[in-house]
Parts: sequence; structure tokens; C-alpha cells
Amino acid sequence: MLVAVLLTGLGAAPARAQGEPQLPALPNSAEISLKVERDGALSVVEAVSVPSEATMTRRVPLRTAAPRDRDRIIGIRDVTIEGAGNSELTDDEFTVRLKGGTSIVRYTVDGAVAEADGLLRVGWQLAGGWDTRLELVRASFAAPVIPNAVTCYAGPEGTRGHCGTAQIAHSGLTRFSQQNLATGQRMEISVELPAGTVPANARLEPSKTFAGAFVLTTPVGWAWGGFALALVAAAVALGLLRRRDKHPGGALPVRLLTGKDDEAAFASPDGVLPGQVGTVLSGRADAVDLAATVVDLAVRNYLWVSEESGELNDWRLVRRNPPDEQLTAFERAVFDVLLPDERESVLLSEVQAARIGIGAVRDVLHDGVVERRWYSRRPAELTRAGLRVCFYGLFLTVLLALTVGYAQLGLIVIAAGAVLAVAARWLPVRTGSGVALHRRLLGVRDALVETKASAVPKLEREVLLSRALPYALALGEQEHWVAGFAALKGPPKIYWYGREGADELPVARVSEFTAALVGTFAATREGRRLKA
Repeated sequence: MLVAVLLTGLGAAPARAQGEPQLPALPNSAEISLKVERDGALSVVEAVSVPSEATMTRRVPLRTAAPRDRDRIIGIRDVTIEGAGNSELTDDEFTVRLKGGTSIVRYTVDGAVAEADGLLRVGWQLAGGWDTRLELVRASFAAPVIPNAVTCYAGPEGTRGHCGTAQIAHSGLTRFSQQNLATGQRMEISVELPAGTVPANARLEPSKTFAGAFVLTTPVGWAWGGFALALVAAAVALGLLRRRDKHPGGALPVRLLTGKDDEAAFASPDGVLPGQVGTVLSGRADAVDLAATVVDLAVRNYLWVSEESGELNDWRLVRRNPPDEQLTAFERAVFDVLLPDERESVLLSEVQAARIGIGAVRDVLHDGVVERRWYSRRPAELTRAGLRVCFYGLFLTVLLALTVGYAQLGLIVIAAGAVLAVAARWLPVRTGSGVALHRRLLGVRDALVETKASAVPKLEREVLLSRALPYALALGEQEHWVAGFAALKGPPKIYWYGREGADELPVARVSEFTAALVGTFAATREGRRLKA
């Protein structure tokens, strides 16, 4: 009866001022005034009665669990206390310590207004975190408009027991009350407002858990969007590069001889070597490219080719000059394969019978093509790079998950590495310079076919025949090229080819040698599998 009378009296007591709570008449009780400001901030004024010679402490967590592995973040500011007490504000907690008597605590809350299903919901714990029992908690709630609905729960955290009173008055002022809250129990309200009443300012962040680290946040969403755009752009670029590689274009006109009169000389496009022709044109090197390199070494006086007397099907390769700085690494490797350890000569039949290993030559050849930037890289290198990126992404994912969160950024790195590793199978290795050289080599082929030996000045025939022969062999026009000069009444001499005791051999015999040379390399296991 006494409690009822006191409650009736409290309900009838006038407010101290507009927006100010009534002073509580009972010890261990609180009168609270809440007001939603136009900017969405929640102004709170609490009048708390503390028994004489006692203290009351309230701890308000500023990070609370929300659905879907998120935390709700609350901001507290502009804290003032009238009476005996103090407050402490950290990133994770707001603490109020009050001594005996009645104290008024004022503060502003940011993040209490959330938007969902086209409505605004203002949520706040009127009581919770107190280290002592509360006899009575009463509160009033004001907003720019009359609320649509109110909800109030009281009791242990997580329970759904309703408050003693939660109603909207005719004036629009909403009132709440609850008696007998045990230590640590909360009184929590939720007020529903029409959409657009005030700005929503609820702030959600991924929870500081392993699962929370993988929550899709706005920055992570932008990162995924950027990755998707980059993926589309990369797919378009890949399609264009594959189209250019598959259809590089027609032949570009090429002159086989440059200069005038006695200064005329053969010059290959972009300085490409005969052994590199097959790689540039088709992406693979085989026995023909190695044979063309050997012929080129002979033409440039590093080797002498001699027909063996009495042996129509065998030839001897003789060291004429030692390899020097004029040879590339690929050419030196071929020379060392044929004549290793200062060996002076070798029979072609010995090369075939010995199964001379040429596997290392393949790597040196491709190193040279990449170095000249006709190829951008070896196909396997990009795959390995993609796998390394995947490993780095995995490490980054675990690191972010265990520290600052945003672990999906690591997943994006893993996805990028996987795409890179897979796309390497379809990415053309030929560069723009390689495509241009491809077209020039087609021009060389056309020039070899169209050149009439009889139209070549006599003084230039010997140079042109020998210097262009390795390229004709690499381009598949060797027989036609040699036959054109062999049909002349006075065919040019072959200065790098002969037989002991013979002054001069017919030009047509060169075709037999080149055919045997190609067959020799093709017969070795390494020659058959020499692929780019």
C-alpha cells in the first residue's frame, strides 16, 4: 500500500523543468528523460538516488553483439554530472560512479537510431550494468513525432519479460516504468518512429571474432566490386590479346639485301636469329630451328662443313673459329653441344648415334626470345606467380582474421592469384614486338619465294645465297631457295661447304646436307620433344 501511494505521488509530482526528469523519491531508483534530436542524437538525462554512505556504479558497454557476426557500436559524448560522482569513457565502455545523494547525469548517445523495414527504431538500455539493485526506474521519451509503437523488456540480459509500464500518452510523450531490477538486470526500450523522422545513425561493425573477420563490410564490398571490374577488364584484354596472337595480320614487305653495290648485305628483321624463327612464328622450337642454327654458324665461319670422301650420307662439322662475343648464349650452347671440350670435329652420324642432349638449349633459346621482348615471359612463370599470390593471400587472410578483421581482402588476393594461375594457360606469350616480327618473317618468306636468282646481281649472289639459307631452312623454303641458284648457268660458290680434294661442289649438294642435318636432330629424343 505504501509503495502504491509513493508511486502515485511520484506520478503526480511536477517536473523540474521542460526536458528534465523528476527527482527520485526512493533510494536506489532513477528517473530518466530521453529525447531524440533532429540530427538523430539521443539526449539522456538521468536523476539517480544513491543511499547515504553508499555508492552505485554503472558500466555501459559501447560494443554489443548484433546478428550476423556484427557488433553494434555506441558513441557517448558531452557527459556532465551534477552531484557527487564521476564518469570514465573509453573506446569500449562508459562508466558512471555515484556517491550518496541524488545526482543528475547528462550525456548524448550516437548510434541509437536504426533503420529497418522502412521504419526507424530507437533503442536504448534505461538500466543495465548497475552494481546494485534498483527499486524503481521510470523514464519519459520524446521525439519530433508521435511514435508508432513502443516495446520495453526488463530482467536478465536476453530475456523477453515486459516492463511494468510502456505506453504512449495522448500528448505523444512515451512513458516507461519498472520496479525491482536485480543487480545487473537491464531495462531496454525500443521505440518505432515513421521513416524519415530523423537520420538513422546506427553503426555496425564486424565482431571481433574469427567469423566476424569475414563479414562483408562496405570497404570489402568495394574491394570485391573493384576486383570484379578488374576481372572483366582482364577478360576483355585477354580476348583481344588472343585474337591478335591468333590473327597477327598479313606479311610486311621486307628487303633481303640492304645497301648498294659492293656494300649490299643481308639483314634479318630486328636481328632475329634463324634458330629463333620457329619460336617467334609458332611458339615452339624443333629440329629445324637447331639445324638452321648450325647452318648459320657455318655461314658465319664458325664451322666448316665437309662431305666425307666415299660416304655420300655423312658430313663432318669442323671447328673453324672459336666461339666469341658475337655469338648469343643460344648459339654458343649449340656450338658447345656439337663440339664440346675443344673438340675439333664431329661426324653427323656421331651426333645422331650419341644422342647428344640438347634439352638445355631449349631454355637458353627461350631466355633469348624473352630478353629481346618478343615474348613477355615463359608460360609456366605466370602460373607460378599466381600460385605465389595465392599463398600470400592465404597468409594475409589468416593475419587479418586474427588481428584487424577484413579477412575477405585476403580472399580477394587468393582469388586474384587463382585467376592469374588459370589465365596463364590462355594468355599469349607473344608481345606486340613479337607480333610485328611475326609479320616481318612472313615478309621474308614471301621475299624468298618471289626472289629470282637470275635477277640478283652476280656480285651479290654468293652473299645472298648463303646468308639467307638458314632463314630459308627455318621458314620451310630451303629447297626452293637452293634450287633457284643451282639452276643458274654460273651458280655462286658455297664458301663454307666442300670436300677434301675437291675444288668446288655443286650448290644442290647443300640440300642433301640440310635434310640430313634436320633428320639428325629429329632423331634425338630431345630434338623430338623440344617444345616452347
